[in-house]
Amino acid sequence: MVNDPKQEMERIWNQTCGSWENCNEENIQSFLSQCEEKSIDPQYCMSWVEQHSNQIPNWSDVSKVSLEWVNEHTSTGGPFSGREPQ
Repeated sequence: MVNDPKQEMERIWNQTCGSWENCNEENIQSFLSQCEEKSIDPQYCMSWVEQHSNQIPNWSDVSKVSLEWVNEHTSTGGPFSGREPQ
C-alpha cells in the first residue's frame, strides 16, 4: 500500500498526462490503470481529475472514456475493494 495515496496519484499523473492540457482519452486510461496497480481507488483518482475538468480540452470525451474504464475495472462501478485514501 502506498503511504500517501494523493502524492502517489499526483506522481502518476505527472508521468502519464503531464498537465491538464495534455490529458486525453488515451493517457487518462493509463493514469487510472497505474493508480489501480498502486491500490489507489480509480474512482477517487477520477474525482480528483474532475475537479480540474475546466482545464482539460475535450473533457466530455475524456470523461466518457474514464467513466467507461472505471465501470469496467471496478466492481459494477461501485466502491473499489482497496483501502480508500484518507
